[in-house]
Amino acid sequence: MSRISIILPAKNEAAALKDLLPRLTAAQPGAEIIVIDDGSTDDTRGVCAAAGVECLSSPYSMGNGAAIKRGARAAKGDILVFMDGDGQHDPLDIGRLLARLDEGYDMVVGARGWESQAGVGRGMANTVYNWLASKMTGQVVADLTSGFRVARAHRFREFIHLLPNGFSYPTTSTMAFFRSAYGVAYEPIKAAERVGKSHIRPLKDGLRFLLIIFKIATLYSPLKLFVPVSFAFFLLGTGNYAYTYFLHGRLTNGSALMWSAAVIVFLIGLVSEQITALTYRPHE
Repeated sequence: MSRISIILPAKNEAAALKDLLPRLTAAQPGAEIIVIDDGSTDDTRGVCAAAGVECLSSPYSMGNGAAIKRGARAAKGDILVFMDGDGQHDPLDIGRLLARLDEGYDMVVGARGWESQAGVGRGMANTVYNWLASKMTGQVVADLTSGFRVARAHRFREFIHLLPNGFSYPTTSTMAFFRSAYGVAYEPIKAAERVGKSHIRPLKDGLRFLLIIFKIATLYSPLKLFVPVSFAFFLLGTGNYAYTYFLHGRLTNGSALMWSAAVIVFLIGLVSEQITALTYRPHE
């Protein structure tokens, strides 16, 4: 029987953990539970000690993704469960995610509905992220940024070196699993209102999420990004040439420049495709 390790990154989440940890222990009595204290200044360590839960503390805040990586390295289980430490995720949902994993998937993500989004702005942003990721991967991505997921430990650890230290580890891990042809499933969940104040800054982190989608696109399938851009430059150059030829009967430097840009962008895409293949070589 597979052993389960539950990893909770936490930064000043003592109030939420006081209620969450007993519920988690009751829902998964045989699981290893690890709280990664990301430089908290509250009583996070004391709450963990009182609940009999292992707590790994950082001397200062390194980021949500850094906490996830530390927890994944320390976990002893064959299956990793990632949950937010702010009380949004219901421990009883873990069983449903694990059941989907038994169907042969390598990762199962708890997918939030619109009613579980923290505000209209974030809900609309997540809808855009899901759509872009679906187009890039050719798969249905129901919730790209959900922090509630279960994964096979040996699969997840293949991509630890790719994960950023910030809040975008769910984005990166999802795209990496798709790129490596590992099965990903989505299980609907309802997220409760978090306890305390969110550490996410909507504008700054929202822009970062969007940039990371394009960054991962270059790692996932570079030609899907570079070929359309190259084609757009080619069309612009051709259109400019047609205009200047019929108007002035000559080829302009602008057309030549845009055609050159089309060739350069396409060649960059080819090189990036080769780098991607090397990045995702199987680890022995």
